[in-house]
Amino acid sequence: MQYINAELLAPAGSPEALDAAIGEGADAVYLGLKSFNARMRSSNFAYSQFEGAMDSIRSMRKKLYVTVNTVFEQREADRMYQFLEYLEKVGPDGIIVQDLGVAKMAVENFPRLKLHASTQMNVGSSAAVNFLSRTGFKRVVLSRELSIEELRSVRAETNLELESFVHGALCVSASGLCLFSSYLGGRSANRGTCTQACRRLYSDDTHDGYFFSPNDLQLVEKVPDLIEAGIGSFKIEGRMKSAEYVATVVSAYRYMLDNWRFDRERAATKARAMLQEDFARRKTIFWFDGKPEPDYIRPEQAGGTGIPLGKIKQVRSFDDKLWMLLSSYDGIAEGDSIRIHSHGDAGRSTAKVRGIMEKTEGLYLQVDQAFGTGDEVYLIQTRSMARRYKAVIPASLAKYHAFPSYHTAPKPGFALPGKDRLDVLPAGIYAMVNRVQDLHAMLADLPEKAILRFSKKNAEHLRRHEKEIPFKGNSLVLWLEPFFPQADSGWLAEELDYQVNKGRKIFVANNLGHLNLLRGRDVSVIAGPWLYSFNSWAAAFYLSAGASFIVPPLEISKQAYARLLDTVPAKAFFPVVFANPQLFTIRGNLGELFSLRFFRDREEEEYELLTGVDESVVIPVKPFSIVDRIPFLKKDGTDKFLMDFSFLELKKQIYKRVMAAGRNGTVLPETGRFNWKDGFWNPAEEKPSKSRDAGDRQFSRPGSYGSLQKSGAQNQRTRRKPGDSALADTAGGTGKRAGAQGSRGVRADGYARPRSGNRKNPQDRKK
Repeated sequence: MQYINAELLAPAGSPEALDAAIGEGADAVYLGLKSFNARMRSSNFAYSQFEGAMDSIRSMRKKLYVTVNTVFEQREADRMYQFLEYLEKVGPDGIIVQDLGVAKMAVENFPRLKLHASTQMNVGSSAAVNFLSRTGFKRVVLSRELSIEELRSVRAETNLELESFVHGALCVSASGLCLFSSYLGGRSANRGTCTQACRRLYSDDTHDGYFFSPNDLQLVEKVPDLIEAGIGSFKIEGRMKSAEYVATVVSAYRYMLDNWRFDRERAATKARAMLQEDFARRKTIFWFDGKPEPDYIRPEQAGGTGIPLGKIKQVRSFDDKLWMLLSSYDGIAEGDSIRIHSHGDAGRSTAKVRGIMEKTEGLYLQVDQAFGTGDEVYLIQTRSMARRYKAVIPASLAKYHAFPSYHTAPKPGFALPGKDRLDVLPAGIYAMVNRVQDLHAMLADLPEKAILRFSKKNAEHLRRHEKEIPFKGNSLVLWLEPFFPQADSGWLAEELDYQVNKGRKIFVANNLGHLNLLRGRDVSVIAGPWLYSFNSWAAAFYLSAGASFIVPPLEISKQAYARLLDTVPAKAFFPVVFANPQLFTIRGNLGELFSLRFFRDREEEEYELLTGVDESVVIPVKPFSIVDRIPFLKKDGTDKFLMDFSFLELKKQIYKRVMAAGRNGTVLPETGRFNWKDGFWNPAEEKPSKSRDAGDRQFSRPGSYGSLQKSGAQNQRTRRKPGDSALADTAGGTGKRAGAQGSRGVRADGYARPRSGNRKNPQDRKK
């Protein structure tokens, strides 16, 4: 059999990690510079270091890719243009991109840059891969949630280079579809400032747990299957990890790639043994076999990495230095690295052991980070693991002195939608639901058009109940769900044909694969909020790709939206003004792992987990609302607004109250603004603090949606009963969540809830 020469691609979050990756035999590395990359907390590289590394790697006949895998706002267009201009001059082997605005800017101005689609683009189907192929991309990093059968199917239907993650940390939410960190304080995963909300400690009424912290991916024994499936590049996650970690993982995968053809089982056994020293979390093959492993999330397991050393029992001062008291651990030594999880899960930090002191009461450590009594400590690296590698970056960087220019970005080229295209959606308020039966509640206050989330379950219901549906033909818009794996390609294409024949010709696309499936059909396309348009270049891309309208991202600010209107006509925009936003979008049914419904974070903010056969989502109990801003948005030219009532058992009184607030431009109590007011978190605006807790309040900004609102002495939060809507008091009804009074069975919209009063311990795993 003829096998492809698979590339081993390693992370380089620091010069030391770069040395380790190349020293252990990586074929290529990926790294970020000081801006526009999805790991802003890693060391990253200065321009001179990057250029020196580029020269050295070229001489070794290896490859280097640069991450430009975040979204940018319109105010940053000049900086992005200057950055891409600089990269084209230096000439990396590819740039890894999330924002289609970056892609359009590169294609139109810097055609020598080779585009790789980041996993943040959420590409899980051949439809999406082929769309990107036509756009000018050379490679796609596929979603981590795909099975081996789906990977084979994608490979069979495209000629583009395919890259897949094989090792490292997983996100519980599909990449590119996580808003949780952004919701908690503007630190967006789409901006490289994720605070890892999935690794945090949460509580329900009876238990605490790390409900959304998955194990780490490890596919070393599956390398032969991936090669045979046609995957061309094997990617290791870990730009936040140490050089020792990178060395360990690269050496194991290098061994497997070089030896599996001789004796697959023996090679896998040795490679797994090598990986025992990576000091990371427990391992999982995740979706490789077609469904997630039963124990890929362990709520009882802390979200961090390393070997547990216990809690800090005491903090004492010796020689004017603070020392922590741990129970004795024979293996720890000066120079080892530990990870500290602060008490109450308020923050995490990595520290180097600077001193060890044995006392009668136990072992004391002196480290270079803040800590406190009750903090948990993990060993993540021993000094003995450290190896010296030949430096990749030249010792002298004197000849490398290029920097980005001060050039101004031109305006993107695109054709404005014609009047015939814009007239498809008249001015007014539109309402969306995720259950077919909830369409009937809309008769109490007719929206301009109804919108239905087009899940597989709802597609079946539309067929069965076509005669009873109150919205016929084009009066019903179909919203395509953002996670689109290869397994859904068949049924979705067939159902689109059926619905178009029924006269429904307006669709909201939330995945690049949707744009491909809708291409060439006689339909009107709305680019949904999951096709992020934070800048005029991205908006221009989607309008050029066939979309007539754009729903701005849910995490956009009013300032960023206003800047978009300087280039793109306001009538092309269709903002969401009310919603319970999907903070996590998870492939699979978490209800099969544990029973959980309502839970709280350490700020006492409440959330709800909804589980379905194919997908689970997490939403905040408190809705997002800017319905009172509608009059001001109208003054700027916006005339179409979306009310999203998904995930509610829609009662007419609640529906009418929210719609009335939208029509009158009045404030809805018990709602939040998300990032509309404060925008994205800006590290330059954060004041330094000596207090660890004050400096690590990662979940809130003063006055933001994610923080507790306190007024004078009224600082106690009123706890609603499970199932009560945040709008219940204002609507004059009980406002129950959909299914809250029902059984454990699957609801009509595909989601399920545990019975009230019969909640299981989330740590009691189903056998």
